[in-house]
Amino acid sequence: MAHEDDPSLEDASSFAGVADGFERLWTPHRMAYVQADRATREGADGCPFCAAPGKDDAEGLVVHRGRTCYAVLNLFPYNPGHLLICPYRHVALYLDLTAEETAEFTALTRDALRALGAASAPGGFNIGMNQGDVAGAGVSAHLHQHVVPRWGGDMNFLPVVAQTKALPALLEDTRRQLVAAWPDGT
Repeated sequence: MAHEDDPSLEDASSFAGVADGFERLWTPHRMAYVQADRATREGADGCPFCAAPGKDDAEGLVVHRGRTCYAVLNLFPYNPGHLLICPYRHVALYLDLTAEETAEFTALTRDALRALGAASAPGGFNIGMNQGDVAGAGVSAHLHQHVVPRWGGDMNFLPVVAQTKALPALLEDTRRQLVAAWPDGT
C-alpha cells in the first residue's frame, strides 16, 4: 500500500525514496569521514594533522612548512583554498602553544591571507578555530585554525538545501597555486 493511502503516516518524508519536494545531491564518499571513529582520528597515531607533515607535500596537501607550524589544505573545504594552520606538536588548545609556536601560528595565518589574496583574489575571509567537541571541532585533539577565502555569491542553494558544497577547483591545483603565491622569507 502506498503511503498516500494511509492517513496514519503524517510525515511521509521520513520514508526512503519518498519525494519530499527537495532534489537530493548524494555525497556517499563523505561517510568514511562521518563514520570514522573519533578516537582513531584524534589519537596522536591516527591524527590527520600529525600525519600530514610526514607525507610529501602534494600527498599531504601541505602548502608551507614552518619551523613549529605548517599550512595545509582542508581535505573537506568550505571553499577552494580553505587552509588550516597547525602546530606540528599534538596539542589541543591555543593556550597549549609555546610562545614560539604562537608567533609562527600568527605569522602563518598572515602569510595564508597574503597567498590566498595573490592566488585567487577573494573578497574576504573567515578566520577561526573551534576548540573542543562542543565547540564544533572536527578534530579537537589537535589545534588548527581555519582560513577560508570568501567571494560574493559563494554561498548558493547547495550548502543550504543539500548540505553539499560544489568546488570549482581540485585540491592539488589549489595547492600548487598557493605554494607559488606563498610569501618568500617566512
